[in-house]
Amino acid sequence: MSKYYLPWLVPLMLTAAGAGLLTGWIYSYYHLSVPMRLPGEDGRPNVSSLETPAGKSRQGHLETFDGIPSKSAGVWPTFRGPNYDAVSTESVPLMRSFPAGGPRELWRVSLGEGYAGPAVRNGRVYLIDYDMDRQADAIRCFSLEDGREIWRYSYPVAVKRNHGMSRTIPAVDDRYVVTIGPRCDVTCLDADTGRFRWAIDLVREYGTQEPLWYAGQCPRIEEGKAILAPAGKDVLMMAVDCESGQVVWKTPSPRRWQMTHSSILPITFEGRRMYVYCAVGGVVGVAAEDGTLLWETDAWTLRIHVPTPVWLGDGRLFFSAGYNKGSMMMRLVKQQNTIVPEVLFALPPEVFGADQQTPIYYQGFLYGVRPNKEMVCLDTDGKIRWTSGPQNKFGLGPYIIADGMIIVLNDEGVLSLIEARPDEFVLLARAKVLDGPESWAPPALAEGRLVVRDFTTMKCLDLRRRE
Repeated sequence: MSKYYLPWLVPLMLTAAGAGLLTGWIYSYYHLSVPMRLPGEDGRPNVSSLETPAGKSRQGHLETFDGIPSKSAGVWPTFRGPNYDAVSTESVPLMRSFPAGGPRELWRVSLGEGYAGPAVRNGRVYLIDYDMDRQADAIRCFSLEDGREIWRYSYPVAVKRNHGMSRTIPAVDDRYVVTIGPRCDVTCLDADTGRFRWAIDLVREYGTQEPLWYAGQCPRIEEGKAILAPAGKDVLMMAVDCESGQVVWKTPSPRRWQMTHSSILPITFEGRRMYVYCAVGGVVGVAAEDGTLLWETDAWTLRIHVPTPVWLGDGRLFFSAGYNKGSMMMRLVKQQNTIVPEVLFALPPEVFGADQQTPIYYQGFLYGVRPNKEMVCLDTDGKIRWTSGPQNKFGLGPYIIADGMIIVLNDEGVLSLIEARPDEFVLLARAKVLDGPESWAPPALAEGRLVVRDFTTMKCLDLRRRE
């Protein structure tokens, strides 16, 4: 028997050993370098072995409630606000110190687990949530006035716990709201009523590879078109007419660069509108009018990319990331009929990098939280102007700038006000406003009302200064 068995045994053992090595490499690539909390490790019930139903309905279920929109004209319509820079354009004076107990809470709402942040327009607060009981994404619309729910649109999709579920921010204009769910489901609804317009499954229809921790890309709406980066097999970026759901243009993807957690950045360079996107493999600039690829570079690339590029004007783009990547400044240079991106400088992570939140460019300086969790101010040559020091750390929390202040949350829900000035770090106020943990969602500010959330709760805080 052995003379027939042994010749087959050796290649079988070699094959098994090779498979083990390959499995180990894949595990180390995705898991050892990127620690991931496994389902059940956080002490909550596990949603396991779920599969999205085949042929799921593209139209879901709309529910209406008794909420009434606020009369507020405040607008924070998309990720990083009206100008995509996380800087408020409003003139409402904000408090520079907190009363005992912190800023006044106007309302609160319980949510499913996640990090999805709010968008605000026409007195409404929009959020994509996940309903674990129904196993459905839930696009929810609340009143900015009192937090009462106005409507909710749900569609079935199975999502296992993986550092929470939802994590993107809707884009909303006067007519439409567009969302991207954890499993790369794009949905467009009527912004007032929640009525279904259209939906796209990017994985099924465009071959998008679902990112490691679900979709983190936030959609954009410009001139009635949803701007998306499927980064699929054949399409890198595309524009979809919000009214009809028809694709207006597509940017081919010959290099098959894949989707990251970063979002599209609209900019205007040399009088031309374009969209900048960091994919797995490199960075591209695409013409807003027809999707033509204007430039690309692999000078900045990594597999796990979260922050969005920062536009400084004068052709300059600032890139940052975690995982020991650091940061880089590029300049777009127009050469006859082409655009060439040139690297100006790169910084190691100990000088500046950004694990999760996108830095802010404000009045000639960059502000952000680097991997050691300290807030940092940089000039545009990459030199440090100040750091918050080891006694003032902010974790992976989000921040915006309004009324000359950096408004920042830390992981545990402590809200801080910091002077947005380049000469020194000045802490103005600090108060615990959320229970935490993981208060990572970018906030929205509308006429002095700050909408923030932690893992399971959203609150509206009154930051308006009382004279």
